Amino acid sequence: MSPERILLFVLGAVAVVVIARWVAARAGVPAAALLTVIGLVYALLPGPNIRLDPRIVLTIVLPPLLYSAALDSSLLAIRRNLRIVVSLSVVLVLVTGLVVGVGFHLFVAGATLAAGIAVGAAVAPPDPVAALAVGRRVNLPPKLVTIIQGEGLLNDATALTMLSVAVTAAIGNGFSFPAAAGKFVLAAAGGLAVGGAVAWAVRLARPLAADPLLANAISLATPFVAYLLGEELHVSGVLAVVVAGLIVGHEAPRFASGASRLQTSAVWRLVDFLLEGFVFLLIGQQFPAVVRGLRQYEITTVVTAVAVSVGVVLLLRPLWLLLTQSLPRSLHTRLGGASEEDEDEDGSGAARQAQREARNARRLTGREVVALSWSGTRGVISLAAIFTLPLTTDSGAPFPDRDLLLFCAFVVVLVTLVGQGVTFAPLVRALGLRADEADQSRVRNEARSASVEAALARLAQLATEEPENAEVIESMRSQLRGRLARYRGRLDLLQAAESTEVPASQRYEAAVRIRRTAIDAQREELLRWRDAGQLPDKGLRVLERELDHEELRLPVRG
Repeated sequence: MSPERILLFVLGAVAVVVIARWVAARAGVPAAALLTVIGLVYALLPGPNIRLDPRIVLTIVLPPLLYSAALDSSLLAIRRNLRIVVSLSVVLVLVTGLVVGVGFHLFVAGATLAAGIAVGAAVAPPDPVAALAVGRRVNLPPKLVTIIQGEGLLNDATALTMLSVAVTAAIGNGFSFPAAAGKFVLAAAGGLAVGGAVAWAVRLARPLAADPLLANAISLATPFVAYLLGEELHVSGVLAVVVAGLIVGHEAPRFASGASRLQTSAVWRLVDFLLEGFVFLLIGQQFPAVVRGLRQYEITTVVTAVAVSVGVVLLLRPLWLLLTQSLPRSLHTRLGGASEEDEDEDGSGAARQAQREARNARRLTGREVVALSWSGTRGVISLAAIFTLPLTTDSGAPFPDRDLLLFCAFVVVLVTLVGQGVTFAPLVRALGLRADEADQSRVRNEARSASVEAALARLAQLATEEPENAEVIESMRSQLRGRLARYRGRLDLLQAAESTEVPASQRYEAAVRIRRTAIDAQREELLRWRDAGQLPDKGLRVLERELDHEELRLPVRG
């Protein structure tokens, strides 16, 4: 394909991604599901198609997506929910792979246990992109978002390690459980160490992070460095990327400048938007490749294999969640923590924080189990993993049932991504699961008030240390006192609220609307100055950037 045709193909894909996102936002469906269907339809039309190269996906596409997700996650929140995150991302992935493997061995004619475990490992890890997009749109509770995020970050490393062990057994090198367990532990421990070392190296580059351009360059290179270093050392490069992202995201507020954070966040949002769009288009386009080799199989064999794969994936997850949540309550609560029924009689922030921790530590409710059960959409990792299966074994014979395994993985991805992805939002609404927006807003306003009080205390010290700047300090203190008064007024309104919705304030909404109107007027006047030749373009950009940052502080339009 010529460079011109490649460019046209890429531009066409970008146009499709943009339109699909726009349509999905207005139709209330996940863009991932819509893009997958579009890719599937395109694959059935005459014309050029793209074959999924697993090496490109695992080396170039997966690291930045995982790193960006890790940066956007909360290390503390994942640590608070670590038991259930590990249960889903490690234990359930291993169990899913083994159950699918046993199912293939027992019910699919001619299938080997190793080949079954290989496809089981490929379809075991959920891809949370679609579920999280829907969850944020319907305001899913933060605890469920954290669990879905944490599971999606850690399960790929488990699945890919399990897949490599199964492939080793399938191609004729034999299988040893102690050797497999040792390889898994070594890969995980090595991935943790490499990720921590890369995060430490990024922190050493702290002097460079003050420059937004240098900070962006370092941030974009970090996931690839972590992945390649992990793979070079024969440990989990995927886990190294995730660990590096979680640590860097946790520590970045301490060493990154405000300008660097703003620019880096914008860059990663664009990277996510484009990569995720291309990835889901790519999933649908694999349909011709995965059905081409099915002619050699009996229809009953294909149906049985698909039924085992899809059935295990759909049924084992809710069963696992029910089983783990039926464990004794002592394993779900913290020693000395406040109970969910504790009354916050004094309205203190400490008591409310104790209640939040108690809610976080308790076992999942039935509605939450149903929502998490339906959030296990599979994605491009499953397809990339299954496409890594070799064509032949060590003896030169074809890899057992490779075409059938590819088809099963594709059907699992299609059923979960489209079926579960499209129905997840209606399910969450029907369950009545919503985040407590009023409580979240209270936390933010409490933090804002605390930060302003800290600034006022520091200015009081400066007034003593720098009496010559008393006028400047007093002016700043006056501005901060006004801001603190607004925050406390907002807190009083939130604390009086009885519902989980943020109470409306006509005065607050009017202030936001009037400030937007004033900013628009300022922009129009600056443009008139520029057009009249009174203000150079360079000056216009500086002043526009000031207004842009001021506008960013205002609430997002509905």
